[in-house]
Amino acid sequence: MAWRHAISKNLREIRIHLCQSSKSSRGVRDFLEKHYVELKQQNPTFPFLVRECSGIEPKLYGRYEYGMEKCVSLSDMTSDEILKTLELLVSKGEQKEKAVS
Repeated sequence: MAWRHAISKNLREIRIHLCQSSKSSRGVRDFLEKHYVELKQQNPTFPFLVRECSGIEPKLYGRYEYGMEKCVSLSDMTSDEILKTLELLVSKGEQKEKAVS
């Protein structure tokens, strides 16, 4: 999964918003338990921001160069679906870099 190493190259920041207890955030909590440590180890200086707040809709924000952001709802997604969504955000960052070059 080479895309995991490209996170810090293609994005500037990832923010994950979730609720600590809601059913719609269950997949996000599972994702963090299963994948956060590995992703952080592969991108040690990259900012992965996790924000918990009661009752909010779970979302994933990817920030690219020049302040451009992409937001994706994670409601009722599984851990694997969230991983695939993150992969898509990373690949969009690669496309944005090629367009600027």
